[in-house]
Amino acid sequence: MEKYEIQKLRDLPIEGVAERLGLRVVRHKSLCPFHDDHHASLSFSVRRNSFRCFVCGSSGGTIDLVMRHLSLGFREACKWLADENCIILTEYQPQTSDISHQTLFDASRYERYFERPWLSPEARRFLFEERRIDPRVVRWCRLTSWKDRSGIPWLQTPYFDRQGKLIGIQNRNLIKGAMPRFRFPVGSQCGIYNLPVLNLLRPGEDLYITEGCSDCWAMLSAGHKAIAIPSATLLTKKDAELLTSLASSLSLTFHMYPDRDAPGERLFLQLQQVLPSLVHHQLPPGCKDFGEYYLSTIAPR
Repeated sequence: MEKYEIQKLRDLPIEGVAERLGLRVVRHKSLCPFHDDHHASLSFSVRRNSFRCFVCGSSGGTIDLVMRHLSLGFREACKWLADENCIILTEYQPQTSDISHQTLFDASRYERYFERPWLSPEARRFLFEERRIDPRVVRWCRLTSWKDRSGIPWLQTPYFDRQGKLIGIQNRNLIKGAMPRFRFPVGSQCGIYNLPVLNLLRPGEDLYITEGCSDCWAMLSAGHKAIAIPSATLLTKKDAELLTSLASSLSLTFHMYPDRDAPGERLFLQLQQVLPSLVHHQLPPGCKDFGEYYLSTIAPR
């Protein structure tokens, strides 16, 4: 891992990391998981992006919190944080002699995989049984799958620019709990997802913004036009400028169902700074993201 990648992990919002670990943060405090705590003695400093327990003395930043809470080493904790926040680490990328010095994404190496997409039994089960995604959405997004030399099944999600050019790929591990959960070929530009849908929009139309590809598939399956931001930590300046341009040129109405956690609400607030008229939709109790809400609205098979 490079130093800048480690710094990116350390810059993740500490309270968001805590909530992804299962801690309930209220007014910058939570029960300390490192001792038998009954009075919320673990305190979070948003300014310093750190935690400290004033009873047992545990303290540190995002990586330290993951290391302590999950009993992981430094590298494993970094991998966990990267997977949870869709951050690309260099050690997850192929390191063959042909591309070890390559920085640009070589679309010609991968385009053929999406000409005739193929779904393994694991991919079909994930998409159609677990997530109940509409087959038309799977075809539109050109999702495909493959297995590596170890027999691990992966779902391949292509990223296209607005003109339909392949600019990146996200590989998702289909074995639950396995790490790494995501892998990206060298040079992949996985910013805003589903950009080709912008060509179908008419002035004044509704466009939904989701967090992550799977929620985008659910939103499309529900009949809405949608794009996705990779995660609450990956709204780049370039993507923000694109959203601002769309808002002004097409007079679109933007909508969002933020995830029911601190990172989700934080992403909404980030987007609201770019899109002041962004409409906030509240997920019902019991649904942590739009994917779960979508599943709750369709009839059981």
